[in-house]
Amino acid sequence: MFITFEGIDGSGKSTQLQRVAELLPSPVLTKEPGGTPLADRIRAILLDSGSTIDPLAEVLLFAASRRQHTVEVIKPALARGAVVLCDRFTDATLAYQGFGRLLPLDRLRQLNDWATDSLRSDVTLIFDLPEATGLTRARSRNAEAVADENRFETEDLRFYRRVREGYLSLAESDRERYVVIDADGTIDEVFARTRAVLEGRGVLR
Repeated sequence: MFITFEGIDGSGKSTQLQRVAELLPSPVLTKEPGGTPLADRIRAILLDSGSTIDPLAEVLLFAASRRQHTVEVIKPALARGAVVLCDRFTDATLAYQGFGRLLPLDRLRQLNDWATDSLRSDVTLIFDLPEATGLTRARSRNAEAVADENRFETEDLRFYRRVREGYLSLAESDRERYVVIDADGTIDEVFARTRAVLEGRGVLR
């Protein structure tokens, strides 16, 4: 089973992924951008606040990272029957580069399909909270981080509002695959909501 965790920066999705992993036998935990040595090097470029990147170049770098990640990590893990928990995947490109950067969604979907051989998650959890709250959390977190990965946190609230609205629009388009989880609360409160969703889907018991 392939489960992806999505949401604006500061939504707490990465923390919830770790909590879910503790309840599963031998899950594969991975993330985007990153997940392989080459993809991690691309991640460093994409998230470095000193990088000035054209929007199209940005999305192509994400696609290159995703391709390597898909063929080296995700598809082999799924082939051997593992549960894969991924922190961001193709929906992040639609939300950030499509709705956020205003690049054409149809072309982004084609690029995603090309990079992943049309791989889709079985379940996508979208952790939703007000963009101002998420951005405040993300900037506070990154101020304490050792690595400089805050290029996206320099964007303004209008950008994050579009990204958030993009995620919610995606959720409306396919209520079977996407589940929106209220991420405004304590870690335990959000985890209780997350666990209930995954129990309902038969992922957790």
